[in-house]
Amino acid sequence: PPGAEPAGICLACSYECHGTHRLFELYTKRNFRCDCGNSKFKNLQCKLLPEKGKVNSGNKYNDNFYGLYCTCKRPYPDPEDEIPDEMIQCIVCEDWFHGRHLGAVPPESGDFHEMVCQACMKRCHFLWAYASQLAVPPLTKANSLEDEGIVLKVEESEEQKKEIKKESGVEHHNTKEEKQSEQFNEPSTSSGSACPEVVTKSEEPLCKLKELQSKPFVKKDTATFWPSNWRSKLCTCEDCLKMYSELEVQFLTDECDTVLAYENKGTSDQETERRDPLMDTLNSMNRVQQVELICEYNDLKTELTDYLRRFADEGTVVKREDIQHFFEEFQSRKRRRTNRMQYYCS
Repeated sequence: PPGAEPAGICLACSYECHGTHRLFELYTKRNFRCDCGNSKFKNLQCKLLPEKGKVNSGNKYNDNFYGLYCTCKRPYPDPEDEIPDEMIQCIVCEDWFHGRHLGAVPPESGDFHEMVCQACMKRCHFLWAYASQLAVPPLTKANSLEDEGIVLKVEESEEQKKEIKKESGVEHHNTKEEKQSEQFNEPSTSSGSACPEVVTKSEEPLCKLKELQSKPFVKKDTATFWPSNWRSKLCTCEDCLKMYSELEVQFLTDECDTVLAYENKGTSDQETERRDPLMDTLNSMNRVQQVELICEYNDLKTELTDYLRRFADEGTVVKREDIQHFFEEFQSRKRRRTNRMQYYCS
């Protein structure tokens, strides 16, 4: 209620424990524990897991938990907003943004998989070095020279230009394969070097980020849009991992952290739940075992149905002792059949 602390609950508890409450659906929230039944609710106990801690100190609550989204801090759907617009979730802060409030026109929804908002790009400014090669360019109505970043070359000193030319002096002799490997931020493995793995002692371990930062790139006050596999291209050297940890964005290198991976896992779990345990068991057996199991299953089904029908006809309640008695009799009959079985050799 107004004036109270915000709380977040899982999807299961929203169905089981909060059917009459006003809820905001926030979709996914990273590193978050369900608050249902803890100290934030005075007279409510969780029906699914009553034994809970009083508070989840690791949870973070942004404006979404008050029903407000985007930089405009408006509800969704907004009764006062007549402009049709799509809401896109930032993968870093996990807030939701109107497409028109990202500083750039988003590409078509099928052209990108993830978005990093303006504020998170300022905080994680290292991503701009990757954006020049990996990000999906936003839609633009009329690009100026400044928007394209061409002015960056004017800002470079003559010494920087010479240094860049010196570093790329062999560029004219590179093959297409070498250029492609450079594009994906990987060291070249072409035949131009007899032993590409040999390095001098003075050289530092290869850092993809430093390699990209040594080249001209542009920073803009906009959100960025990324393809499906861009996380695998991020550097994982010791210095970069330390930087991710300090910025609390270690999840960026985890491809299982994506919403697509999350949805695929849910689909896979549902398919597992829908599988018939009997069919799974049958598939693990040979032909003879399959036939024997099916026969035993059909015998059990027939005898149990006949046994329970008597109770239905008489209108009596089936008790636990009745079921135990049935299975004792069933096992006894099964042993007698097995003992009388005759085997013939041809």
